Amino acid sequence: MSKTEKNNSSFLSILKITLPVFFGYIAIGIPFGLMLVKNGYPCWLSPIMSLTMYAGAGQYVAVGLFASGAPFGAIAVAELLLNIRHIVYGLSLIDKFKNTGKWKPYLVFALTDETYALMTTTALPEGQDAGRFYGTIALLDQSYWVLGSVIGAIAGSVIPFDFAGVDFALTALFAVLLIEQIRASKDIVPPVIGIFAALVCVVLERFGIISSENILILSLAVGIAALLITKTKKGGTDGNSK
Repeated sequence: MSKTEKNNSSFLSILKITLPVFFGYIAIGIPFGLMLVKNGYPCWLSPIMSLTMYAGAGQYVAVGLFASGAPFGAIAVAELLLNIRHIVYGLSLIDKFKNTGKWKPYLVFALTDETYALMTTTALPEGQDAGRFYGTIALLDQSYWVLGSVIGAIAGSVIPFDFAGVDFALTALFAVLLIEQIRASKDIVPPVIGIFAALVCVVLERFGIISSENILILSLAVGIAALLITKTKKGGTDGNSK
């Protein structure tokens, strides 16, 4: 097989891996473009935000905050809290990104929830360049998001849309990626801890103990703490058994 044929085969295999993200990002990218235009912004702002910001839920929040006239400082803090989980993602991928060369800066920038899920469940094929392999995954994922947001922005400029039900697309995408991650890792402890942490925080919010704005950050804090305790106990048990 020639080098060109090998690269084409590799690209097609990566394309297949990212198909779930394609359908998910098109489904949630279009509503973002629609919302942007609905709030009075020009359609060309959609691809610019998706290329330079590329934050998914963060972009939805940003549009709402800008439209409400929120101060820049408040927007910056809100985006930091909303996306702070990516720091944890990045720390867990230090070894995978170690030999990615010139791709590393882009991989750090393009690390979304869905891309992280793919990178943690997909083994690097033998003989493949790590930077090219993971970089292509990230690049394809971002292209899907840009495409969806552009379609939504253009459509929103000429066609009236009803937004009812479109918010479920993001939940459905996370559910699919979670199932794939459990199948690949054969470890249900992290998902169970995550679900439990989220439920605890939702219950606390229902009883007025915490505000709805703090559900995400508190769920992450509780989940990370529980994972650390679980892993520490497991490590201690393994160490004592040797």
